[in-house]
Amino acid sequence: MKKTLYKIVEVITVTDEELEKVLNDWVGKGWTLDTIQFAMRESSKRPTMAFVIFTKSEEAEEQVKEEEEE
Repeated sequence: MKKTLYKIVEVITVTDEELEKVLNDWVGKGWTLDTIQFAMRESSKRPTMAFVIFTKSEEAEEQVKEEEEE
């Protein structure tokens, strides 16, 4: 049975550069972007933090491990 794994990355400095870095890093490790949730304050129009959520099938995780062993 295929199982879905989740990875949640908390981003405290919400800038385009930081989000780009997180996305490129985790996608490069085989994860797929699922969603980005922004936490806002009423007094500001900019988000104070973000949660970047990635998914990966357990099957894909096993393939990565096999490739690393070779």
